[in-house]
Amino acid sequence: MTESAALDAEDRKIVTLARSARARNGVAEGAAVRDETGRTYVAGTVSLPSLSLSALRTAVAMAVASGAESLEAAAVVSSSEELSADDLSAVADLGGAGTPVFLAGPDGEVRVRAQAN
Repeated sequence: MTESAALDAEDRKIVTLARSARARNGVAEGAAVRDETGRTYVAGTVSLPSLSLSALRTAVAMAVASGAESLEAAAVVSSSEELSADDLSAVADLGGAGTPVFLAGPDGEVRVRAQAN
């Protein structure tokens, strides 16, 4: 069984949303987070001369700006092999330590299951 096959429907949904954001916007990463009420926030990498944010930090910022009080889970789709410490910290800031974070490749297959720290 692959990591992706082991995901429940709600976690699979945020991986799919993250993958769609990456493809639709032609960015390096796509991310999605699910808040405590089940709402999802989807974002891509932000790369401007005066502002650079990973897709996951952008999705967390969108959740905060929309009034989310916590996170249930997060997903990133990227060609990267690992999640950055800054991304995991951003998820922990809103969701708390232990919030699940999934890293999937461009094909949507989850390669890493981590917990925010």
